[in-house]
Amino acid sequence: MTVQTRKDGVTRRDFLIGSAAAGTGLVMGFSVLPRLAGSASQAIAAGNYEPSLFITMEANGRTTVHITKAEMGQHVGTALAQSVAEELEVDWNDVRVDYPSSDEKWGLMITGGSWSVNWTFDQLSRAGASGRIALIETAAKAMGVPVSECMAKQSKVIHGPTGQSMTYAEILSTQTIDRTFSEDDLKAIELKKFGTYSVVGKPVQQLDIPAKTNGTAGYGIDVFVPNMLYGTWVNPPVRWGAKAKGFNDSAAKNIPGYVKAVMVEDPTQVQMNYVIALAETFDASRRAAEAIKVDWDMGPNADVNSEGILQHAKSLTDDPNTGFAWVLEGDVDANMSGTTHDAEYITSLTYHGMMEPMNCTAQEAGGVMHLYTGCQWQTRCVAMVAEALGMEPANVVIHQQYLGGGFGRRLEPDAMLPAALAAKAAGRPVKLVYSREQDVWFDFHRSITYQRMSGAVEGGKLKSVKQDVCSGWATKRQAPGFLAESVDKKGRIDPFSMNGSDFWYTVPNHYVRAIENDLAQSATPPGQLRSVAPAWTFWAVESFIDEIAHKAGVDPVDMRIAMLDAAGKNAGTPPNSVGGAKRLRNVLEIAVGRAGYGVKPMGEDEGMGVAAVSSQERGSPTWTACVAHVKVDRGSGEVTVKKLTVVMDLGTLVNPDGVMQQVQGSTLWGLSHSLMERATMENGMIVQSNFDTYTPLRINQVPDMDITLVQNGHYPSGCGEPAVTVVPPAMANAIFNAVGARVRELPMTPEKVKAALGEA
Repeated sequence: MTVQTRKDGVTRRDFLIGSAAAGTGLVMGFSVLPRLAGSASQAIAAGNYEPSLFITMEANGRTTVHITKAEMGQHVGTALAQSVAEELEVDWNDVRVDYPSSDEKWGLMITGGSWSVNWTFDQLSRAGASGRIALIETAAKAMGVPVSECMAKQSKVIHGPTGQSMTYAEILSTQTIDRTFSEDDLKAIELKKFGTYSVVGKPVQQLDIPAKTNGTAGYGIDVFVPNMLYGTWVNPPVRWGAKAKGFNDSAAKNIPGYVKAVMVEDPTQVQMNYVIALAETFDASRRAAEAIKVDWDMGPNADVNSEGILQHAKSLTDDPNTGFAWVLEGDVDANMSGTTHDAEYITSLTYHGMMEPMNCTAQEAGGVMHLYTGCQWQTRCVAMVAEALGMEPANVVIHQQYLGGGFGRRLEPDAMLPAALAAKAAGRPVKLVYSREQDVWFDFHRSITYQRMSGAVEGGKLKSVKQDVCSGWATKRQAPGFLAESVDKKGRIDPFSMNGSDFWYTVPNHYVRAIENDLAQSATPPGQLRSVAPAWTFWAVESFIDEIAHKAGVDPVDMRIAMLDAAGKNAGTPPNSVGGAKRLRNVLEIAVGRAGYGVKPMGEDEGMGVAAVSSQERGSPTWTACVAHVKVDRGSGEVTVKKLTVVMDLGTLVNPDGVMQQVQGSTLWGLSHSLMERATMENGMIVQSNFDTYTPLRINQVPDMDITLVQNGHYPSGCGEPAVTVVPPAMANAIFNAVGARVRELPMTPEKVKAALGEA
């Protein structure tokens, strides 16, 4: 967009920096209205700004960056504030963050996909730089010196030749600022270069830590509002599709504190409807829900089980007429010759497993429904609650709390809906908290997936690859408008069920078919779990490369390096994928070297395995490699992890401590998915109910980890998810190299390892 010279005010994309008067502080944000007469200060005074990149500075210089992302342990607010502070040249001790309530003025509010820093670093940097420029210009005028001779540092504007200076507090206390930057003006700002940063890339205290350690941090589960009831919904007997026809609460009436039960419909169909027990205490609502007898229509999924979902996936894949093309390059079938290989790969249902279960407190006041909860997708959740209540979205407000874990689970409104519907029916505020069992049973799990791969090797490289990917499509359920047109123009595809299969290896003949498992879609409504599709697509791709390399008599690392030549589309493009496959090759070589792959002596039944992945969408890759070192007990099938070596190229590390913590966590979650985590369905319901039956990695199972973070000054990429995608295939390849057992289903339990040993 080109902004023309304006005579009638500012445009929607103008960045406004202004103060209504001296001593009132500074506001920085975008104009909301397409045209607004007057200056920046007048626009800000009128409230006509779009603060999706919004910063406020008090008259004393204290600066608040308003974070529209969810804080769920990843310290995202600190990283985003560092991006602003670097260019604003504000003293870090003067920086604060907050997490505002939902409002359409903030634009799209969503946290996921390791997008937060990647999407906003450039914009936030330019917002900070524009604020610095406005402060310098104002101070120069006040001091009567040329702007060109002034600089800003540590919340102070300094005149170089004389040393004369004004602090930001002095500027804001005595001067009025009125400055507008057009979109072209913002683009023209020259930002700092890698190597010159003073805040970005430096270790700073995470801004959320004090509140989380002194007890003042507010989580959704902590919320209390006067006169509220506690609500517990009566569990449907199947995961999805059962509908309450009526209920009998006579037994519940004997429970002290019980008020009543309500049966409410859900127009959004997240559930068919709800029977909710309301009581004056949390315990009473729980006991009442257990006592209420519901007459259920069991719905269409009462007989569904995990094995049936998997067999349905296989049947769909057998049919060449199902699905649509995600990748279609060259002629796969005509080039399926030489050393060929076929394999199938499976992943199980997986639970998000947050520390804090889903919860929401709903309170209607003055025609507005207020929701107190932690949310990753406010834009979607507000709209769905408004639909359920028959209200305008502007009259539904999510008051963002800290999240006790998210991992994609809190993209969903399922706790908000029954809380809001119950509050409306009861005429009182309602706090609804899932039990751990409800959190397991009614999660939007990672889908059961089934993949078939075929390939051919010639000259030490893959010349042809075919991959069928059959799964539930979470995006189709959540936001069908985000579905992408297939490359064969025959239909629409969920790209978030396919990312990763369009890998960065140069393979001249490549076909990937996307198949929706409609039974999985219905019986186990799929969600987005940390790492999303690359957790299963790379599981297949990186396992398959090792398998076919061994069959062809080629070292798997040599094969990967030969195909990471950055030719054609794999050369990469600015800003996110500059360097392309060369950067993936680099992290692979570093990981192999650090681990001693192929060099370090291995003990009996020990082995190392490698994997190299781009981790996320092709448009926003994070180059990641892993070498897993394992020992396998042939008698029991138990796998002991000796060491995980992970190397990740993130371009620029905005907050290095936060990045390291994220990579450590995602590495361990990838290991947990490799060996431990599995949910199953019987008779339409999840079998596991708590952490005694759904068993993630325990602290005593944490292995030695060697993590290297590569910084090269390129645009920052996401760090929250990538290691989840690389560890499982590296583990499978290590198990094979240790004892010759090829396991193709996650998790790789001892039973599966023993079975594979029997087939070896």
